[in-house]
Amino acid sequence: MANPTGDDKNKKPTSPNPQKPKLSRGLFSWMLICFVLIMLWGVINGGSAGQEITSWGDFYQRATNNEFVDNQVVLENTRIMAVIAEHKESNGGPLGSIDIPAGTEVFFPIAGENDDWYKEKLTEANIDFTNEKDTGLFMHFIMSWGPMLIILFLIFFFISRSARGGGAGGMLGNFGKSKHKIAQKGDSKVTFDDVAGIVEAKAEVHEIIEFLKNPKKFARLGGRIPRGILLVGSPGCGKTLLAKAIAGEADVPFFTISGSDFVEMFVGVGASRVRDLFKQAKEASPCIIFLDEIDAVGRKRGSGFSSGGHDEREQTLNAILVEMDGFELSDQVIVMAATNRADVLDPALTRPGRFDRQVQVPLPDVEGRKAILAVHAKKILLSPSVDLGRVARGTPMFSGADLEALVNEAAIIATLADKDFVDQLDLDEARDKIRWGRANKSRKVQELERVATAYHESGHAVVQIVLPHTDPVHKVTIIPRGQSGGATFSLPEKDRYFYNRKYLEASMRVLCGGRIAERRQTSDISSGASMDIQMATSYARHMVLDWGMSDRLGFVQYSPDPNREAIFADRDYSPDTARIIDEEVKRLIDSAYAEAERIIDEHWEQVVAISDALLLYETLQADELEKLMKGESITRATVSGLLDEESDGGKTDETSKQTDPEESTGNEDAILDPA
Repeated sequence: MANPTGDDKNKKPTSPNPQKPKLSRGLFSWMLICFVLIMLWGVINGGSAGQEITSWGDFYQRATNNEFVDNQVVLENTRIMAVIAEHKESNGGPLGSIDIPAGTEVFFPIAGENDDWYKEKLTEANIDFTNEKDTGLFMHFIMSWGPMLIILFLIFFFISRSARGGGAGGMLGNFGKSKHKIAQKGDSKVTFDDVAGIVEAKAEVHEIIEFLKNPKKFARLGGRIPRGILLVGSPGCGKTLLAKAIAGEADVPFFTISGSDFVEMFVGVGASRVRDLFKQAKEASPCIIFLDEIDAVGRKRGSGFSSGGHDEREQTLNAILVEMDGFELSDQVIVMAATNRADVLDPALTRPGRFDRQVQVPLPDVEGRKAILAVHAKKILLSPSVDLGRVARGTPMFSGADLEALVNEAAIIATLADKDFVDQLDLDEARDKIRWGRANKSRKVQELERVATAYHESGHAVVQIVLPHTDPVHKVTIIPRGQSGGATFSLPEKDRYFYNRKYLEASMRVLCGGRIAERRQTSDISSGASMDIQMATSYARHMVLDWGMSDRLGFVQYSPDPNREAIFADRDYSPDTARIIDEEVKRLIDSAYAEAERIIDEHWEQVVAISDALLLYETLQADELEKLMKGESITRATVSGLLDEESDGGKTDETSKQTDPEESTGNEDAILDPA
């Protein structure tokens, strides 16, 4: 419904103007269409008329000389028609006066009232003929001009449809129309109750809801509500969900479109769609426009390496800037945009008066993850014994989308296992599956590789348990998962927003422990430590280049600016400094390797005990690792024992299950936890 303000009156006199460019742009199209029609008319009429023989004697002589196919002619109302056969010698008579190629349709025009005379002549010469009545002049006209009339009708239909549809592009129809989706007032069911884990962001946009509900409250003191709000955050943090919640709370129409929907293969379409979107939004005000992934069209102008010419993306950005400047206080249109690359946006887009407020939507902390899990857990049947706080602590750096996928994966795992509820093991397995991949239980692993993997993972675990500045070990497994042959899982006690030096050095020692234990046991090394080497090198280089943790290089950043756009990588330091950087990186890694080797030597008995237990049970939990570190033993059914039970089969297996069902169930739950 249009907004009954003075703005509409000003727009009415200018409404005929868009029709003028369509007429001028259509001149070339009309010329092209006429040329095509003339060509089609020539082909249609030229191919169907045939060749006329003006002399009856010539036509009759050809018929008596068997020059027609099957020696047959067709007698119609206005002509006698036949088809030229392959050339051959005549019976002494002269050939036709004109040499006509074989297969050509020829005819001799006659008057309808004299057809009896022609029938007598053909009968006397023993020439077969068929008498077919012509469909008349009307059908002849339809056959000749029908295709052209159909083409003209289709052209007229498309032109009239384009004129009714309006928009830029003339014959292109609705290419200039915006491709946005709209949720009318009352359609959006998303509220702030569905948004969890971003308390500060919700509080910051709450005033937008107040403005949309009561705009006069802000106009009383002369204040102006921000025209544009830019939601910045990592993918999956809930930027789109937050925008929908704002529209749902304010109960206003919600226009949503992606940045990539503005740009097409036709020049000028993006700017036209921007104008159409803002025009419809002003008519439906108060409302919210949400531009998702705005960095697709909002990148800095003049940067990069453009080939020049007309830049469609820049024209689209210019149209957005102009439309946002054209807002009036009475428009009551709020523009919201989302991006995870705010650093690449054009400065004109983020200046005051346009997107003059940036709302950070960060990754949720441990309390936020717990709240998000509680929201998604309402949709599934959850066991009362599930501890969502434990799941939240075990999912650092998980976004809201990751947590939703975790809950969904846990429900699928429990369904496949024919469980009545989703329990803690299902949530743990779903977490490990999302982060590291699916457990490959069926992979055939050689015994030498199993032993190497067991000592590798036990080396990680022992160093991590001994060192004080590391995260607690959650469990260790040698079951292949994803691309790795085994894994040591941690359960962080808190979220880390920065890394201190003690934690980084301890983490590097843990990464070195796997290679050291594997090498001591097998007297060889393998490629299984590739990821450990990569992570340790990354830690060391960040410590030296970015975080100023090298005493030789000091409080200086040496890493290049990630926002710099250049063809060739450029370093802001000398070759001597580069040599020192390499030496410092190697020194940090060598120091961590030596310290990890000392820890492995001191606790080799615990390494062997954990490795033997991994070879028997394949997966060890935190409490079992604690017992082994103290020199205690663990007793439960081994993997080989369970496999031997399954191989017995038959009544023996069924009898044993009936004898002690609780013991069997407990063993299955303990062993089938694959992570």
